[in-house]
Amino acid sequence: MNDDSSARIVAGLREWIASATPGAKLPSTRSLVARYGASPVTVQKALRTLASQGMVESRPGVGTFVRTVRTVRPNDYGWQTAALGAPRHRTPRTSAALRTAPNDAVALHSGYPDRELLPERLVRTAFARAARGAGALGRPPSAGLPDLQAWFAAELGAATPAWGAPPAPSDVIVFPGSQSGLGSAFRALVGAGRPLLVESPTYWGAILAAAQAGVRVVPVPSGTGGPDPDDLARAFEQTGARAFYAQPNFTNPTGVRWSPDLADRVLDLVRRHGAFLIEDDWAHDLGIAADPVPVASRDDGGHVVYLRSLTKSVSPAVRIAGVIARGPARERVLADAQAESMYVSGILQAVALDVVTQPAWGTHLRGLRRRLAARRDLLIGALREHVPAARLETVPQGGLNLWVRLPDATDLARLVRDCETAGVVVAPGDEWFPAEPTGVHLRLNYSGPNPGAFPDGARVIGEMLARQAR
Repeated sequence: MNDDSSARIVAGLREWIASATPGAKLPSTRSLVARYGASPVTVQKALRTLASQGMVESRPGVGTFVRTVRTVRPNDYGWQTAALGAPRHRTPRTSAALRTAPNDAVALHSGYPDRELLPERLVRTAFARAARGAGALGRPPSAGLPDLQAWFAAELGAATPAWGAPPAPSDVIVFPGSQSGLGSAFRALVGAGRPLLVESPTYWGAILAAAQAGVRVVPVPSGTGGPDPDDLARAFEQTGARAFYAQPNFTNPTGVRWSPDLADRVLDLVRRHGAFLIEDDWAHDLGIAADPVPVASRDDGGHVVYLRSLTKSVSPAVRIAGVIARGPARERVLADAQAESMYVSGILQAVALDVVTQPAWGTHLRGLRRRLAARRDLLIGALREHVPAARLETVPQGGLNLWVRLPDATDLARLVRDCETAGVVVAPGDEWFPAEPTGVHLRLNYSGPNPGAFPDGARVIGEMLARQAR
């Protein structure tokens, strides 16, 4: 009987709703009980049926209303163009290195190492300890946790020769990742509209940070041995630049490592021109056949602003980097960092410090060296077998990448699309040039997942490249 009564109420209210305006309030439960001679429970059941059909909506304490039917129409954000105006600076598109590849793809594009290359147990244990510490609730100092500052300073100090001046913990500023450190350094030391010398090719994130800071990038060609000091000297003289950004150890993307002689000549140049070398030591923990020696370890006059990242070696989830700068340069970088983010998460700083001060950290890095070497050599062998038209100018002594030169007639965009269609994701080399590319390149990461599939990935690249040559 209740089911029949409920159906009768639903049918009656449907007719009432059809003639009502959207948003109209339905009669109260008491009125419906009297109108249909039904119990309150039956009336509520009918209203729930109408609600499930999207015809009414209940507002607790207010009543039940005819649901407003929203007309679907295209979003129109055209007004924002006038409100925002033209962008002051064209920001480069996000790199392919940040793309998330399908699970079944051969991922040779990423800028980060695979999970199996990370100190997972150390990181998880550090997070558990940090969650119980003061960093979980307190605000850390703007420049960073003192113990973490001291660790960054001591690490660079250990590489400083006896005649040098090791940095003090107070010279260190902790950042939430190297990208933030680059942005602050470019804004504080260069400034919008002013020239910044960079290697070409160079790290795409530095190109992005420079664009966001409004800095004018001036490319300096860099070959298999690094930049030519004569080219760098001319660039300083012609532009009046006061800063040069570089990655002297295992340059991303080329894998080049500067010789000690080149490091000394570059340091002499920046001293002579009263300029800064912004040294990005992104791969300090990723040496394979060589140990990185920072140029900053030879600097005693504050000419080198040193950026040391832990993101790649500890975990991408622990975005921590340290910038070591001296004198007024340090104060300007700190002021910019405070304005940008005020301070860095204390819990992330505590995790990073915990990991790198554990005895097992050194053991992990020694094992990482062997595993990176095996992956690098596997990918090099696969390229030589399946992509004979490719040229590898440098076998990197560290880092995560191979920089592969392809025939000049290669349609790079088509090659990238064809490879992805076949299940292989690669990064086009164009993204690493601050100006027009000087050749056709791929940057291939040998630290990605499933290294056993590297030969399959190389085979696909070779097939797609051969298809273009037909």
